[in-house]
Amino acid sequence: MKRSSLLIIAALTTTSGMAQADTTLRFGVDPSFPPFESKAPDGQLVGFDIDLGNAICAQAKVKCEWVETAYDGIIPALNAKKFDAVLSAMSMTPKRKTQVNFSHMLYHVPSILIARKGSGLQPTADSLKGKTVGVAQGTTQEAYAQSEWQKKGVNVVSYQNQDFINQDLASGRIDVTLTNAAAAETGFLKTKEGTDYAFAGEPLNDTRYLGEGTAIGLRKDDKTHLAVINNALAEIHKDGTFEKLEKKYFSFGVYNKKS
Repeated sequence: MKRSSLLIIAALTTTSGMAQADTTLRFGVDPSFPPFESKAPDGQLVGFDIDLGNAICAQAKVKCEWVETAYDGIIPALNAKKFDAVLSAMSMTPKRKTQVNFSHMLYHVPSILIARKGSGLQPTADSLKGKTVGVAQGTTQEAYAQSEWQKKGVNVVSYQNQDFINQDLASGRIDVTLTNAAAAETGFLKTKEGTDYAFAGEPLNDTRYLGEGTAIGLRKDDKTHLAVINNALAEIHKDGTFEKLEKKYFSFGVYNKKS
């Protein structure tokens, strides 16, 4: 009797887990990174990642739930099961691959330096020596700047999010920021505060720190949601939904099938 009871309980638990995965998909997000994720004046979450996540849920016929989380703690929150997956411009780096499983690639956008127009600054340690670089906590740009520039005389300052960095850059409290190129263009350069600033030098693509593209992060043992997400991604590429969303937010292609 005990063995039969245990088998019934195990079966019910498995069925319940599958049912939950089949009805609700909870995404963790830090909404401070336009055009990927941000908050509209009415408090609604908006952006490419938000639309993409909602499209994935619609394709998979599940309910989408968004859980706001600071980026520097987003992987611990994922592993603590506060949500099912991270959809917040997360790059696939070697370090992160040891912590989470990644879905198929979503997009690939390079990192780039933002500086005042005419400054002549370049994304190299020699050019930035003695300067202050703002980076967002927990990002690949932070990892790159700390590893490649800080030990060579560059002052690297980490911020809670990119919004705070943009404010200090515009006010002159820092000299430059290293960030995602698309986010920099939409979230700063096209704003009133970013009028006097521009891309500085060539984009950076060091995969050791900056990753091999952006994807959705999931817990290592969560095969169910990984399958749901990858199947939905394949379908929204096939039916043209991804391309429509891409054109809505970007003037260039962000999906590289070879990556």
